[in-house]
Amino acid sequence: MGQSAEFGKFLKIMRARLSPEDAGAQENSGARRVPGLRREEVARLSGVSTDYYTRLEQGRNIHPSKAVLDSVARALRLDAGEQAHMMDLLEHCASSAGSAGLAQNAVQKVRPALRQLLDAVGDVPAMVLGRRADVLAGNRMAHLLFTDFASLPAPERNLTRWIILDPLAGALFRDWKTVAAEAVGALRMDVGRHPNDPQTNQLVGELAVHSEHFRQWWAGHRVATRSAGTVRLHHPVVGDLELNFETLSLPDDPDQLLRIYSAKAGSPSSDALTLLNFGDVSAQVPEPEPASREDS
Repeated sequence: MGQSAEFGKFLKIMRARLSPEDAGAQENSGARRVPGLRREEVARLSGVSTDYYTRLEQGRNIHPSKAVLDSVARALRLDAGEQAHMMDLLEHCASSAGSAGLAQNAVQKVRPALRQLLDAVGDVPAMVLGRRADVLAGNRMAHLLFTDFASLPAPERNLTRWIILDPLAGALFRDWKTVAAEAVGALRMDVGRHPNDPQTNQLVGELAVHSEHFRQWWAGHRVATRSAGTVRLHHPVVGDLELNFETLSLPDDPDQLLRIYSAKAGSPSSDALTLLNFGDVSAQVPEPEPASREDS
């Protein structure tokens, strides 16, 4: 029932965030005891009975059709990423946590040709991300821009963990809250695709213990699927940068992603990357002043 319960919890949280006006439901008189839509309102908008929708939220062992799930997604105003996550939660309802955990604990390996590609694009930062955003490999520029993940203990070679817990990341990302929240949303998507993963559970537990921001974002069941965009940085050596990133899924291994950062040709950010690449920046970067992201 573990993942079925997660499916029901997700529906409940998505329902709670919607007002009747947002969802196009007719407002009923009387005070609402809980935020958002009532179950019967979602059921009516979805074209199913209230009892059936209630069983969905309770994580009962039922098998809704794709047409019903599409109707529920429309009623809850889910975006494409949220709908995909809902389907993942339902599809991967845990039947045998033990056997699933053994399969998911297999060590992810980066093909030699992919490592060669990272070196070939050595003028821009590039890395290979695995399950739960584990950093499986990165080139020299990724090391200079972010941190030397390869030198960290194995459990700490995780991009989401680094973004949320490392003060250096808090100082590097000028829009830290946005970047960190999206990283948590991507982790939530990974949990939906791969339930009962002990390493993921350990990571979630560690982040929940040490970060109030993480606890809030995780409780909100936010999901994120942005594979491209722009990130603004303030590097301690080369100053401000605005970089585009592209995240490419590898056809032979959907659990590995290639992420590449680049700057617009001729821009100050491009000049900063060149300085980072060829300048005398190999010295140890000064430690940032201790700072808590909880107050930001």
